[in-house]
Amino acid sequence: MIIGVPAETKPGETRIGLAPAGVHALVARGHAVAVEAGAGRRAGIGDDALREAGASLVDADEAWGADLVVKVKEPQSGELRRLGPGMLFTFLHLAADPALADALCAARTTAVSYDTVRLDDGTLPLLAPMSEIAGRLSVLAGAHHLLSPYGGRGVLLGGVPGVPGARVVVIGAGVAGAQAVAQAVGLGADVTVLDVSLPALRRLDARHGGRIRTMTSTGYAVAEAVAGADLVIGAVLVPGREAPRVVTRAMVDSMASGGVLVDIAIDQGGCIEGSVPTTHDDPVRAVGDALVYSVANMPAAVGVTATLALTQATLPYVLRLADAGAAAFDADPALAHGVNVRDGRIVHPAVAQALGAVRGDA
Repeated sequence: MIIGVPAETKPGETRIGLAPAGVHALVARGHAVAVEAGAGRRAGIGDDALREAGASLVDADEAWGADLVVKVKEPQSGELRRLGPGMLFTFLHLAADPALADALCAARTTAVSYDTVRLDDGTLPLLAPMSEIAGRLSVLAGAHHLLSPYGGRGVLLGGVPGVPGARVVVIGAGVAGAQAVAQAVGLGADVTVLDVSLPALRRLDARHGGRIRTMTSTGYAVAEAVAGADLVIGAVLVPGREAPRVVTRAMVDSMASGGVLVDIAIDQGGCIEGSVPTTHDDPVRAVGDALVYSVANMPAAVGVTATLALTQATLPYVLRLADAGAAAFDADPALAHGVNVRDGRIVHPAVAQALGAVRGDA
């Protein structure tokens, strides 16, 4: 099979779909890998390294024309004309992007999304490494924008002796939320975490030995926590569906002037009312007197780390698709969960329901 790896075109994106180790593994199995020239440069991977691993360096048309296209981010508007009837393996987040869903159906692309590949225990093995990175980055980004020169309240996340640290509220105790909590605790902040799952809260409480506050997530509890926060991190995920708006505009307005919110869920539409996708070049928007950071590809800020983390997670699945094609969906239930579009229609139930709701069909 020919595997194509185009350069990413989303603003600020630095990652590449396959690192040299992935290229080498595919070529060793008898597959051909066609990488768009320059695709790895921003992840610290030069063309020579990819060529030495066995890749052919090609233009964008040839990379997109492969049997299996491996990317990082969803196709951008300028790439929709390149979609075809082959397989596409990437992050898609279709619940928040009806236009892309329609384009994939029209092109009869078999589209497999990293974020819905799901194991029997419910975990998301391909989303997890990027969620870990986004969770850690969310605290660093929030701490940066809390500084006065960047419009924040002028609060130091960890405080100093005699002065308490910033009050950090994390909504969601999944992979991203857990990493945000760990980062904030490590930096000395005063941390509260909310989730609808008591077992998840118990795990975090045990992990941090009583150094955090935990609260069951209700509208009342979220409003109370946000009102007293310096930094709010929204890390809510419903796989395949749009993120629920758990932080309302009224809650944002209740924060002290210069408060910061980070919306990790922006790829799925966002969990903070008023947040819109932003870029690394222009990452925050003012919502009332608060700042909302909602970069839609947060891990691209650490493209070297993120590329290696993503490739080590996706490579086993890329190999299965390359070896077996669509038959891999029958052999691997986790991959089957990843299929969002096939034969011109949306086949993932949660994605179909979410898009139907957006269009008023549900």
